[in-house]
Amino acid sequence: MAGPATGVPSGARIPDLRLRTDLVSGFLRRRDCVVPSCRSMFRSKKRHELPDALREIGGLADGRSKQAAERTGVPEAEAYGVATFYHLLARPDVSLRVCTGLSCRMAGADAVLETAQALGISSEGCSCLAACDVPPAVLAGRRVLPRVTATTLKQAGSVAALGSAEWKGAIGPDPGDAASLALHLAAPPDFSGRAFAAAQQLGADGVIAAIETSGLQGRGGAGFPAHIKWKGVASQAEKVRYVVLNADEGEPGTFKDREVLLRRPDLVLEGMAIAAAAVGASDVYLYLRGEFEIPWGIVEAAIAQFTASGVLGDVRFHMHAGNGAYICGEETALLEALEGKRGMPRLKPPFPTEFGLWGKPTLMHNVETIGCVPAIVLRGGEWFKQLGKTEAGSKLYCISGDVQRPGTYELPLGVCLDELVEAAGGYVGELRAFSPGGASSGFLPASERTRPLDFRALADAGSMLGSAGVVVLNTSADLKRAVFDQLRFFEDESCGQCAPCRIGTRYLREQFIKHQDAPDVRVEALRHAAEVAWEMNEGSICGLGQAAPLPLTSAMQHFPEEFEA
Repeated sequence: MAGPATGVPSGARIPDLRLRTDLVSGFLRRRDCVVPSCRSMFRSKKRHELPDALREIGGLADGRSKQAAERTGVPEAEAYGVATFYHLLARPDVSLRVCTGLSCRMAGADAVLETAQALGISSEGCSCLAACDVPPAVLAGRRVLPRVTATTLKQAGSVAALGSAEWKGAIGPDPGDAASLALHLAAPPDFSGRAFAAAQQLGADGVIAAIETSGLQGRGGAGFPAHIKWKGVASQAEKVRYVVLNADEGEPGTFKDREVLLRRPDLVLEGMAIAAAAVGASDVYLYLRGEFEIPWGIVEAAIAQFTASGVLGDVRFHMHAGNGAYICGEETALLEALEGKRGMPRLKPPFPTEFGLWGKPTLMHNVETIGCVPAIVLRGGEWFKQLGKTEAGSKLYCISGDVQRPGTYELPLGVCLDELVEAAGGYVGELRAFSPGGASSGFLPASERTRPLDFRALADAGSMLGSAGVVVLNTSADLKRAVFDQLRFFEDESCGQCAPCRIGTRYLREQFIKHQDAPDVRVEALRHAAEVAWEMNEGSICGLGQAAPLPLTSAMQHFPEEFEA
């Protein structure tokens, strides 16, 4: 059976033929259709190579989509469509991208962008660069540069003169506390393969049982029990299966996966190899966001070291770079991107465990989640479970904004904001609001500072832990500007596939502006925004549209004084 590196596996269903919405009767479900005679019309054997081909020839410049089409056999119109979907391909002429995420704006990103434009540098604002702990951050090519201020940019005078910089951030707690940590980012990488060997002794059933006992939940946002995914893939009749790493870290306020890849790539690769053996997969795909140039090199070197030693068996690792699209952090959108298409989420069901990459059962995990697996195998599921305070395990919390030492801190799952900030050196100024899980979690008031930062407690508060990207705002912060920044982010990053999200994100921003600029329509504007928020939550295909209203609706709920006429 041909593998994806040489084409679509024979007998595979054709994802391009799936009907995006089921008929009301549910009688016809075209996602299950197989039309072999039409296969050549809809798919090139090199379709999955299209994004790489576009990147290698310089993105969407004159005539480039035609070149990419000739190289891959994909129709030029489709090549053009894919190129326009991804920020880094659509605008290859931009020399410098300045992060306009909340933490970077608080640190002076607007001044950096203004300075770049004054210097004649081709520049634009961009979404979060996963460097909130070292703001303001900029993207030069595909390399993130930390702490680039207006002053340093003026002194450099050009993008080339900015040079390169190491962008590892602060970590905690003290490295001596390693016995109570699952990832222990301060430790050096271990390429011995001890955990993989232990997993071989346990066997597939033993490993999955340990994951179930551990209570490990997905650390990428949803908090879904990991063992259910493992069992789902392992139980499929289809023998060709895949394991996919979601390293497309783009949630504003989040940068923990970056630190894991930079410091402990061994944990990620070994965890994926253990997972592949447990669910019966031979091929592992790593999807790293396109801006992760430095982590890419570190992971690539780690793969080479493991491959040379052979301690991870015969698992095959395949690396793929994203091209700038926040939506590809959604698991099915990521699969579409891996297949060489625009990263638009699929309707579910079927779920990836049944119908994933190239229509095959696929186990997908976030970087932090899979990085916990080696420690669980070596120390046992019960050990991991006991690490948590209110829920199972230790947790990587990212914290930025108005704190003394922004960074990544591994603490028991369920610590409160005050405990996290204490680890980060304390507050800067007086706390007014915070986002507990990035832009998708909205804003909570200072009165919630003792609420456990876990999946259940934050859901009870109408928020979410998400990827645990905590952003702290003190009383001097402009809360309305923070709300606007988050609304604009979701509008920019909506893939546009479904109307509730495509129209709703724009409408929320417009109503917010009306509230700001037209006192006579303030109350009406906010009432309409609340109605649209409900429609987006109920009707959007994926979590982006469901979470997009939260920055506004949460601020309206907890800070009504900001919205009074």
